[in-house]
Amino acid sequence: MKRILYISLGILSLIIISFLTIHKLMAKTPQQPYKEIATLGDLEFRYYPEAIMATVKNNDTTLQGSSGKNFRVLAGYIFGGNASNEKIEMTAPVHMAFEKGTSSMSFVMPQGYSLNSLPIPSGSNIELHKSDEEYVAVIRFGGYASDDKIKTKQDELNDLLKKQGIEHNNNFRYLGYNAPWDFLFRRNEIVVGISKDAAMKLNNQKI
Repeated sequence: MKRILYISLGILSLIIISFLTIHKLMAKTPQQPYKEIATLGDLEFRYYPEAIMATVKNNDTTLQGSSGKNFRVLAGYIFGGNASNEKIEMTAPVHMAFEKGTSSMSFVMPQGYSLNSLPIPSGSNIELHKSDEEYVAVIRFGGYASDDKIKTKQDELNDLLKKQGIEHNNNFRYLGYNAPWDFLFRRNEIVVGISKDAAMKLNNQKI
């Protein structure tokens, strides 16, 4: 009995250490800066300043079909697949958008880079560009994302905004914060753009 107890305690200790290690590693990954404007139940409203992005597109509109292909291209770029053989720090989140006939994935470039200072991609299918500043509505969910879950959460976000009388630009995106092998503390988000006036109204109400 004592042996079983010691083995159980050992396994529990390893699980706790794994939890803490993964959580610590996630905390070290630079994240795209934003300002929280307001919260309303499960809804969060944010302001994102402009950022430098590296974006790749393909004609596969499923998460499973497009994510691996797009990720490999962008990862190759930041891991040295560029004209300068320069390694660029990975950031979070990864932006993904799915439209009719096409999908896109974007990595946010670390702060301190400009379009002129970034190394030129080795492949021509990567676009370096500035994103526009924007105000967005956000909902979070855990676990692993799937096409069905993304669609469900997108509909949920749409319904929540509709109930509050808040219009959006229909530009839904999925934000992923974890590598595929991170099975703990997974963070996923669906975001959609709203107007500055709507965001400021929420901020003034101090929800």
